[in-house]
Amino acid sequence: MPGALAVTLLGALLPGAGSLWSRRRAGLVILAVSLTAAALLALRLRDTQALLEFAFDPTRLRWAAALIGLGFVLWAFVVVTTYLMVRPVRRTPARAAGLACVIAVVLATAVPIVQGTRSATAQADLVSTVFGGTEQTATAPRDVSREDPWGGRDRLGILVLGGDGGEGRTGVRTDTVILLSVDTHSGQAVMFSLPRNLQHARFPEASPLHALYPDGFGGSGDVGNWLLNAVYREVPLLHPGILGESNNEGADAIKQAVRATLGTRVDYYVLVNLAGFKEIVDAMGGVTVNINTPVAIGGDTDRGIPPDDYLQPGPDQHLDGFQALWFTRGRWGSDDYQRMLRQRCMVQALVDRAKPVNLLQHYQALAAAGKEVVYTDIPRELMPAFVDLGLRMKEHQLRSVAFTPSADFAPAAPDVAWMQSVVDRAIDRSMAPRRSGSGGRSAGTSSEDPSVEDPSVQDPGDSVKVANTCEYRPAG
Repeated sequence: MPGALAVTLLGALLPGAGSLWSRRRAGLVILAVSLTAAALLALRLRDTQALLEFAFDPTRLRWAAALIGLGFVLWAFVVVTTYLMVRPVRRTPARAAGLACVIAVVLATAVPIVQGTRSATAQADLVSTVFGGTEQTATAPRDVSREDPWGGRDRLGILVLGGDGGEGRTGVRTDTVILLSVDTHSGQAVMFSLPRNLQHARFPEASPLHALYPDGFGGSGDVGNWLLNAVYREVPLLHPGILGESNNEGADAIKQAVRATLGTRVDYYVLVNLAGFKEIVDAMGGVTVNINTPVAIGGDTDRGIPPDDYLQPGPDQHLDGFQALWFTRGRWGSDDYQRMLRQRCMVQALVDRAKPVNLLQHYQALAAAGKEVVYTDIPRELMPAFVDLGLRMKEHQLRSVAFTPSADFAPAAPDVAWMQSVVDRAIDRSMAPRRSGSGGRSAGTSSEDPSVEDPSVQDPGDSVKVANTCEYRPAG
């Protein structure tokens, strides 16, 4: 018979195999159960859709965590009892060493098992908190399902908001307003950045808010209460219940404002509270950006308080959460538009950082941070489709348009028709590869500018100053 340790290790790799030398019948039963379970698991792992649905089902995740723990206990029992049955009768140094080796194997296996159960539990908590059905806005699509997550539409609009509030989502000013417009077939996406101080934001003609603000969001008093970043906070205060049944009227209002101003779909929103943004970045292990000019840390221009420090210029600067927050919101020595452009660079940096290996490595911390500061009206049952679409998005270069002051655009008196023409042109360019039958980028297409292929068309990249803003361009 093989050595006791060899038999035990064989039983550790293939539960039941080690027992064949001591208790044949029991060994055969355990082996059959183990092989059947392994075969079923292998089949499930090949079904990507089933795995995604599993990952967003908190009940199944918690059951999985419990079963993983129970399975480990049973496996450890089989391994230890196998060694006890086949070990030498006499007490020898080899017998003691063998037992120590078996215990070491069990303890080593316990580490990934514990990590797996903790990750499953963290994912269940994240899904329950963020996608627990508490966000039921009046503006989210109703004609969607697991089978048809996009309701037959060719494009999906996701409004990404950065709020400056404390804990929670009420009373927030959304200083970051970015619309991500995605082709639901190819994953090609265009990102539109809007300034927080945009005035006279429009509302759809069918909206009750349009009747109140036919010329755009505005009124008497402090102009700061009528900017785009105030829509989320002010509309629920001024007109509670005006948009119908919803438990986040602020999200409904700003979704409608962006939709009518840009003239394109806005289906869902995601709000990231900037008070917890640094925790998310830290949980991801930091981000890497290019910095062309010093970015202030702290400081208050209005009150004349100088910055505490600066993020220094340089290529491929790796930032922790604290530094990333100030890269995103620092305004001393710069203006809102420079900050807005840095924000779109940060979005790209986060997308680049969101690689599967990195997310798995930092998953528990990321889940803990996310459930405290992320709010959305995306239904949980559609998340597998969103993940799949996100993976397709990463196969393409993310295009960007940022609306900053120019000869064509003034935030205090925006030319909405011009803005919508820029949006239409950018979306049309992003869809050109799919219409031409190419899954990738067209030859000569800029990753930053959606219209450079056709020099006869006005270049929105020049008009809104987005070209190459995230590249490193040292002074001089």
